[in-house]
Amino acid sequence: MNAELQFGQALTLATAQSARIWELRAAKGLARLWREAGKVGEARALLAPVLGSFTEGFDTRDLIEGRAILDELA
Repeated sequence: MNAELQFGQALTLATAQSARIWELRAAKGLARLWREAGKVGEARALLAPVLGSFTEGFDTRDLIEGRAILDELA
C-alpha cells in the first residue's frame, strides 16, 4: 500500500470520527507528499480548511507545523 493511499485512509477515518488532531496530522502528511509531487494547489486546498477549523491550540506543535507547511505552499 502506498503512502498516498494510507494518508488518504487515515484522513477519511479521522474525519469520520471527528478526531480533529488526527485529521490534521493526516492532512499534513498528505500535503507534504503532494508538495513533493508538485501538487501544490491540491496540497493547499486540502490543508487550509483543516487548519481553519481550529479555534484554539494555535501554539501546539501540530498547528505550528501545519501553518509552516501552508506558508511553504503559498
